[in-house]
Amino acid sequence: MKKLMAANWKMYKTRVQAEETIKDLLRLLGDLPSDREVAVFAPFTALDACGRALPYDACRRAFDSSDACVRVHQKASGQPAASFFLGGQDVYPAAEGAFTGEISPGMLLDCACRFVLTGHSERRHILGESNEFVGRKTAFALEAGLDVVLCLGETLEEREAGKLEAVLREQFSAGVAGVPGDIAPQRLSLAYEPVWAIGTGRVAGPSEILEAHALLRDILRKKFVAQADQMRILYGGSVKPDNASQIIGLDNVDGVLVGGASLEAESFSRIVLA
Repeated sequence: MKKLMAANWKMYKTRVQAEETIKDLLRLLGDLPSDREVAVFAPFTALDACGRALPYDACRRAFDSSDACVRVHQKASGQPAASFFLGGQDVYPAAEGAFTGEISPGMLLDCACRFVLTGHSERRHILGESNEFVGRKTAFALEAGLDVVLCLGETLEEREAGKLEAVLREQFSAGVAGVPGDIAPQRLSLAYEPVWAIGTGRVAGPSEILEAHALLRDILRKKFVAQADQMRILYGGSVKPDNASQIIGLDNVDGVLVGGASLEAESFSRIVLA
């Protein structure tokens, strides 16, 4: 499977800044290895600008006569159309309605998104999203045609209390409760984010990453028996250019979810090519 190298820009970048960064990334990643895919999770306000900055329509959707979502990949000069994608940082589990401040899957699709994040630790721990609500988002987004990166991870207190496995199993169980067992493997990825390593500069050591990712692979096999080994598990938590190569080389690490180090094109491109 291809490694998914994902940038989460969080609440950073205006439209102009985002467009400039996308253009810089495309220039720096012109020779993207065949075993890499790039996803940029930009702020909602910048998604349309990012999509328009692409030299091809990498992930535009169209709707057929039965309103079923189909992908239209337009290949052009430069990178293959299937190597660079956009994603939303969150989604609401409804097609439309009186949900002030929220965004629907259709709105993300309309902005050329292929991916969406669900369950990011900042939404769980700062905004109070429950495991069950994350699960509703995950199932609805997949059904609507988006591919999902479901984030899971424990706090420092939970790890020190020996609750790593219990936390991951609980988050996973609720997070995929409404997902069909025969979902195509490329449509759902997991991102292991130890909360104590996000934005702190502290990185989980190789043994800690190996332990958590092996556990998640085993958990995947219980739910998605046939395709679990083809599903990607990303690591997220203070990933930087100087540690990306070691992390991406570990067993069961199929990509990275990068925060602060993804804000500059030069820094993130070095991670992508690690």
